Amino acid sequence: MRKKLTEITLVAGIMLALAFAFSCSSDDDGSGGNKITNYKTKLIGDQVWMLENLNYKVAGSVCYDNDSDNCKKYGRLYNWTTAMALPDNCKNIRCDSLISAKHKGICPSGWHIPNDDEWNTFIDFIGDPATAGTELKSANGWNSKGNGKDTYEFSALPGGSGDSEGNFNDIGGYGYWWSASEISDYGANYLHIDYDGEGVYWINDHKSNLFSIRCLQD
Repeated sequence: MRKKLTEITLVAGIMLALAFAFSCSSDDDGSGGNKITNYKTKLIGDQVWMLENLNYKVAGSVCYDNDSDNCKKYGRLYNWTTAMALPDNCKNIRCDSLISAKHKGICPSGWHIPNDDEWNTFIDFIGDPATAGTELKSANGWNSKGNGKDTYEFSALPGGSGDSEGNFNDIGGYGYWWSASEISDYGANYLHIDYDGEGVYWINDHKSNLFSIRCLQD
């Protein structure tokens, strides 16, 4: 049975200059249990972001390679309809009328799945999209020489991807983060960062694919 989102709690924290951190809970330690952990968060520009990928276990989400250690490091992978908490048939039809401006999806109360405009506001604050990936990538954890500066402590990690057939690809080399913005009956946008590039890129793909989630505060 799906765990009610009301069981995800937020813990107030402290504002310091332009950044503040507080904790919100995840109910999954990657092993299928209900261990409570805390997400780091930060004010970046005018937005408050989670500094870790979501690791909330719901039906339709998986650990990369079905390995719980990958959930602990990279968070879980979600298809778009699961992340958005929409009916399963939204994988194959447009569901614009069900998508709100700040669409909560499976994020904790007070948080939502960022849409294209909100992601772009974030990238504009970071700087040139052609080099923003280097600023956002974590300082370790990427293949080859792909590590970044992690200038804003966003700590983007290469959690890879999965598909509806149970295949997994690209862990260590590529990071993919869903947007709340739907593109077509079958597609939605996602943000892409890779180990051998400096930029961030917009791509749209089938809603059944499995990517990472970052939540943005309302």
